[in-house]
Amino acid sequence: MPITYTSGEQVEVYRFSPFATISIPLAAILLQAILPRYLHFFTIFDLPLLVTIGFATARRNPLAGLLTGCLIGIFQDALTHQPIGLYGISKTVVGFAASSLGIKIDVENSGARFLLTILFYVVHEVVYFMIARGLVGLHMEWSWPHEIGSGVANAALGIFVYALLDRVKQRT
Repeated sequence: MPITYTSGEQVEVYRFSPFATISIPLAAILLQAILPRYLHFFTIFDLPLLVTIGFATARRNPLAGLLTGCLIGIFQDALTHQPIGLYGISKTVVGFAASSLGIKIDVENSGARFLLTILFYVVHEVVYFMIARGLVGLHMEWSWPHEIGSGVANAALGIFVYALLDRVKQRT
């Protein structure tokens, strides 16, 4: 199989309608705040993170990914009992990285999306853990098997979330 290079001109960049740009992240944040109360297993999922990855990889603009991650994270922080900024910083890092990587590789493939979601979930959790434990001084424990398992579960859910996002994205 020959290795091909995709130039910047060949990469498709998508945008979302203003309604989708606002309503989808808000719905993800609200579902993330409500569903774990009734479905306790849902605590392993991070819908706002999946939406951040989906928007960032579709737009392929590092600044847009950074801002998307920041805003989604800050709104998610507002609904938790944790200090404001923990999710904001970690989702900002993921949004920037996902959009930057989206320029370089094919993120339309379900297999690539699955692996990238596991990677970005672990990056998100590592950044969150370092900030919460190192800067804020929260007592937290780290468990690699739990984090990898949660990453795989989020990646599986992410395939469906990304398919839904694909339905509302528009070519630029």
